[in-house]
Amino acid sequence: MTAPAAIGFVTVSDRASSGVYQDLGGPAMQEWIGKALTSPWRAVARLIPDEQAVIEAVLRELADVETCALIVTTGGTGPAPRDVTPEATEAVCERMMPGFGELMRAVSLTMVPTAILSRQTAGIRGRSLIVNLPGKPSAIADCLAAVMPAIPYCIDLIGGPFLETDPAFCAAFRPKQK
Repeated sequence: MTAPAAIGFVTVSDRASSGVYQDLGGPAMQEWIGKALTSPWRAVARLIPDEQAVIEAVLRELADVETCALIVTTGGTGPAPRDVTPEATEAVCERMMPGFGELMRAVSLTMVPTAILSRQTAGIRGRSLIVNLPGKPSAIADCLAAVMPAIPYCIDLIGGPFLETDPAFCAAFRPKQK
């Protein structure tokens, strides 16, 4: 039997990490992925402050030590001075995947005009795909619904585990083999 794929969930929030309020983003990401994937997976969750060095260290740990095929982050993607998740993601990735951020912004702009302020991005570190999501749980769901169809094939291409989705919830796209 194949080992469950490791999936990293990182909430980046000064206030949630210090206990000022409850982390809603991390559980929202896990719940959504739980509905989308039918293949075995295990969650590796982290709740950390908006500190670039900490974010970079956690992303490296999840990719290099925990060998997460997919790492999704929530928080820290806006224009505020402490919003540094995209910078941390870019610092640890070997290749950037700008189409993910472009699609998430396009989808979000159909709902709120402030989506243009989002700096979400994605990139590859080794055999891990890192995707920055917004902080609001409903926006997390909208953005995951937009990009998840491409995620399993991207993970295939970088040598990660085969992820299967529930087509009734979110159909993954893989090109037909000739």
